[in-house]
Amino acid sequence: MTAQPSRPIEPDQLDPHPATGLDDVVHQRVRLGILTIAHQARRVEFGFLRTALGLTAGNLSQHLTVLEKAGLVGIEKGYEGRRARTWLSLTPAGHQALQDEVTQLKRLIHQIEQGGGPARES
Repeated sequence: MTAQPSRPIEPDQLDPHPATGLDDVVHQRVRLGILTIAHQARRVEFGFLRTALGLTAGNLSQHLTVLEKAGLVGIEKGYEGRRARTWLSLTPAGHQALQDEVTQLKRLIHQIEQGGGPARES
């Protein structure tokens, strides 16, 4: 499918499509869920995230590793009573990445709402 512009548009005049601004690290469904939950709290316990997102411990650990390597979350290990616990919190870069993702999603939604019907095939 290709969109039919009403007038010719030069490639250098095109604004990048909002989807090009989505961050693959942030946009992945589970990681976006982790970031949004962590945004709502100062610090989030691993078990709470696992339950809230319906994940296995191994799967959640893999996603947290990706986010930590990207500098978006900080991981803190410690004890609560005699039980080992893992908490995470958003870093300033994590807060910014989440805000940027939300901004791009809003742009994408706005484009869909303002664009009318689906693009027509030529």
